[in-house]
Amino acid sequence: MHDLSALTGQLREAGLQTHLETSGAHPFSGTFDWVTFSPKRFKPPHPSIYAHVSELKVVIGDETDLKWAEQQATNVPSTVSKLLQPEWETPSSRDKVFAYVLKHPEWRVSLQTHKFLGVQ
Repeated sequence: MHDLSALTGQLREAGLQTHLETSGAHPFSGTFDWVTFSPKRFKPPHPSIYAHVSELKVVIGDETDLKWAEQQATNVPSTVSKLLQPEWETPSSRDKVFAYVLKHPEWRVSLQTHKFLGVQ
């Protein structure tokens, strides 16, 4: 939503690393050391995000989310880490993700550890 170029430029000049997690719904701006792209089906990604992605993380609730994840994976560089994260409110999604990753080793499982630990 905002042009992050000046901010990330100053952070880099100060010797700091920057990491962005984004749905990619707005034009990409800024210079980052790592970009986690977590696209949402209800708010399609802006095409400018794909070239900057370091990691693709897709939240999975049902089978249509798995198809969405595969579609998004075709748009990012082949070197990108691909993660599937079970939707916390959908208990059955965990088994879907585990089964999918076992059959598709190019994907890994991502868990919201803070929720398992009860950290708010």
